[in-house]
Amino acid sequence: MEFVIFQSLGGLGMFLFGMKIMSEGLQKIAGKRMRQILNMVSNNRFVGCTAGMAVTTIVQSSSATTVMLVGFVDAGLMTLTQAIGVILGDNIGTTVTAQLIAFKIQDYALPAIALGVFLKFFVGRRKWAYIGDVLLGFGLIFYGLTTMKMSFVPLKESEAFISLFTRFNADSLAGILLCVLVGTTLTMVLQSSSATVGITMALACQGLLTFEASVALILGDNIGTTITAELASIGSGINAHRTARAHTLFNVIGVLNIILFFPFFIKLVLWTTARFIDIGHPDLIVGGEKPNIARHIANSHTMFNVVNALFFLLILPYLTRVAIWMTPHKKEGEEIEDFYHIKYLDTKFIDTPSVALTQARAEVIRMSEAVKVMYDDVINSLNGRKLKELSKWRKREDVIDLLQKEITQFLVKVMQRPIVPEESKEVASLMRMTNNLERIGDAIENIAELEEELIEQELYFSEGGLKDYETISCEVRKFIALVLNAMRHEDREIMPHAQKIEDSVNNMREVMREKHHMRLKNGMCTVDPGLIFVDMLTSFEKIGDYCYNIAQAVAGQK
Repeated sequence: MEFVIFQSLGGLGMFLFGMKIMSEGLQKIAGKRMRQILNMVSNNRFVGCTAGMAVTTIVQSSSATTVMLVGFVDAGLMTLTQAIGVILGDNIGTTVTAQLIAFKIQDYALPAIALGVFLKFFVGRRKWAYIGDVLLGFGLIFYGLTTMKMSFVPLKESEAFISLFTRFNADSLAGILLCVLVGTTLTMVLQSSSATVGITMALACQGLLTFEASVALILGDNIGTTITAELASIGSGINAHRTARAHTLFNVIGVLNIILFFPFFIKLVLWTTARFIDIGHPDLIVGGEKPNIARHIANSHTMFNVVNALFFLLILPYLTRVAIWMTPHKKEGEEIEDFYHIKYLDTKFIDTPSVALTQARAEVIRMSEAVKVMYDDVINSLNGRKLKELSKWRKREDVIDLLQKEITQFLVKVMQRPIVPEESKEVASLMRMTNNLERIGDAIENIAELEEELIEQELYFSEGGLKDYETISCEVRKFIALVLNAMRHEDREIMPHAQKIEDSVNNMREVMREKHHMRLKNGMCTVDPGLIFVDMLTSFEKIGDYCYNIAQAVAGQK
């Protein structure tokens, strides 16, 4: 018995380790292409489904795709509808693993491991090392699967195990539900739907599971795999939670639909496999094993997800509404992820610079609005002294950084196309605006951290210090509003107004520092809050400088 346990667990360990290595290797090779495919996703549900299928097929990891989707939606780089469309394709793409496992290629496992180790450890080039990871993982998957299958052979002679596995008989609704529950639990524990498929195939090949029971276990596997997206959404924004809910709804409702028509689904799989692949019945026994059952199980896995995806593609808007209804958002203003996702940039217009630059300018203006909202939130938080409200700046700062990256990458692509000097100058101006907006975000971050220090240490500004804080923060906000309005209207006459406010902010900083020193001398304020106050003045002055730089870019001076 100990031998069976250790061999089966060892085989499972090799299988899981192989899946991890192969998936990571594929992601290293195709990670950039994977992100590019997802970035191409449009609001067309069929395009999204195809992209999800392609990405998961390339990297052989539905978990990687779903986690990435949750991250994209949380950052506002993808809409909820787009993500749900991709998830439908992601579930189809993950069935490729089961199809690979069903092939009789175990004899190539050890050569693949040997070649993978050679490429990974004895060839210097990084690209070949990644290919070595893929081959090593591939070999470990099939060697682990073979080990598991061999460990189950003695169980066929054990009356106790035969009695146990006869309970997994999907000839009744209760039996089907039991198998679904076991498949769900196993996948949640292992965090790998492919591992559940592998174990099911290994048991079925030894005659310990019927085909019907195997299919029911695979249905449970599809529910269990949704735990990945649910875990990834923890601590994320409202749309990330909705993406996870939609993934769960898609698989749970799909499984319930199949359960209602379970006998017909079994007949459909049997007929399709016999008609197009021309292999015998899954329960046919040859040499003590069932040679055909693995292919039937793989086909049932693929057919379930294909049928499910086609059904939900037709009713995708309703699925989206249900996911939103299940995860309502608090009406406390516009959600960050709804407001800051890339809205205007479209790479298909890069070869048309005039259109591309119009899109880029619109996105830069939206970025400036994001900066203004972040500034107002931070400045106003000092009055209420609530850390929870103040803490919103972290997420806003991350989003601003992402916007800068996306806009800059877009502008670089435009700049690499044949463009006239005027367009080249506009690209430079937009980049200067984008970079300075990001620097304003960094300066606001500094102010937020100083405010957090004030609140956490229960420090307070003097009456004069608080008045100066409100005065200079109001002047800086006026500067931000000025450049935002000038960007929106392309006001090239902004410089006289910008110069006036820039001089005003610089003068305020010097005057307020002198007043602060006088308050210290007269004992009207203490050292610790005073140091924080001086640092805040420096940050306000930097924001003024960055606004001035943006004004120069708007005016066409730089």
